[in-house]
Amino acid sequence: MQKLKLGMIGGGNDAFIGAVHRAAAVLDARFEFVAGALSSTPERSLASGHALGLPEDRIYATWKDMLEGERRRPENERVDVVSIVTPNNVHAEIALPFIDAGFNIICEKPMVTTSAEAAKLAAAVERSGVVFGVCYNYSGYPMVKEAAALVRSGAIGNIRKVFVEYHQGWLADNLETTGQKQASWRVDPARAGIGGAIGDIGTHAENLLTTVTGLRIEALCADLTSFVPDRRLDDDASILLRLSNGAKAVLTVSQICIGEENNLSLRIHGDGGSLAWRQEEPNHLTICRADGSRQILARGGPGLAPETNHASRLPTGHPEGFIEAFANIYRAVADGVLHKRGALATIPSMPPTVHDGVQGVAFIEKVVQSAKAGATWVQYHTTQ
Repeated sequence: MQKLKLGMIGGGNDAFIGAVHRAAAVLDARFEFVAGALSSTPERSLASGHALGLPEDRIYATWKDMLEGERRRPENERVDVVSIVTPNNVHAEIALPFIDAGFNIICEKPMVTTSAEAAKLAAAVERSGVVFGVCYNYSGYPMVKEAAALVRSGAIGNIRKVFVEYHQGWLADNLETTGQKQASWRVDPARAGIGGAIGDIGTHAENLLTTVTGLRIEALCADLTSFVPDRRLDDDASILLRLSNGAKAVLTVSQICIGEENNLSLRIHGDGGSLAWRQEEPNHLTICRADGSRQILARGGPGLAPETNHASRLPTGHPEGFIEAFANIYRAVADGVLHKRGALATIPSMPPTVHDGVQGVAFIEKVVQSAKAGATWVQYHTTQ
C-alpha cells in the first residue's frame, strides 16, 4: 500500500509530543514524514526541519508558508495529512485554512479553545469532506476497545456508576517559572485556553468515559482548584456527572498528586457486572460478574472483539503501550483517507472525529462554568 505523505505543524525536534506523533505515524508504514513547520519561530522551525532530515524544499518557516508551498505542488505530490501539534490557542487558525484547501487533518486535543471555534471547525469539515481526527489517543488502546465492545454486548448489564480518574504529579510545584516549555504553555490561559489540568488531561478522561460507555453527559457539578500559588489555571478538578441513562459518574483530574505519573483509570459498574482498566497496565481488562466471578482479559488473548484484535500488533505477553495506541489513531485516519479515495472498501475502525473534539471543548466550558458558579449543577445542551 502506498504511503501517505505527512506534514507536521509544531512538534519540533525538542518537543516530546512531536516525537510521539512521528513515531506513531510510521509504525504501520502508512505514512512518510515529508514536510513541516515545526516551531513558533522561523529560526527554530528551520533548525528542527534540518535536524529531522526533512527535504530542504519542504522545511517551512511558518505554517502559512507550508500551506502555500503545499498548495502550489501538483495534487499527487502534496501532503495527504497535516498533523497539528501546537499549543491549543492556534489549532483553529491553522486547521481552518488547511481544511478549506482540502487537506486532511490530525489535531491534538483539546481541539480548540472555544465552542464557537469548534462549531466553525465542524462546519468546515462537513463542507469540505476531509478526514479529521482528534488525538484522544487513549481510545486507541486495544483493551479500551474491548471494554466498549463488552458494554455494547450487555456483558455488565445497565450501567449504574462510573469512575474515571486521571492523576499526575509533574505540576506539583511551580515548574512553569523555570522556563520548562511543556509546563509554561499549559498553565498560560492565552495559549492553553480556559482549562488547565481539565483541558490538558480532563478532556481525555471525558472522552474515555463517553467512548467506552456510549452514554452522554447530561449535567455536571465541578470544583476546580489551583493549588500552586499564583497559578492562573486549575491544577486539580473534582466533578460529578449525570449520564443519559440515569447513571452517575465521578471524574477526578489532578496534576499535583506527588508520586503519580500518568495514572488514568476507568471503572464501570452495571447491574450485571463491572469493568476496570488502567492506562499504566494497559494490556489487561478486569471483568467481574454478578455471580462473584472475576476474569482478567489479556490483549492478544482468545475471544476478544474484532476491533480489539485489529488494534493489537503483538502476541499476548509482549507489552504494547502508548506509542501503539497513538499509532491506532494514525492508522484509522489513514484508512479514512484511503477509503475516501476508493483504495479501501471498508474502514476497520474510526478515529475520534471532529464531533468528539466539539464535545471535549464543551466539556471544558461546562466544567469551568460550574466551578465559577460555586460548584453548581450545569445542564448540557449539546448533541453527543
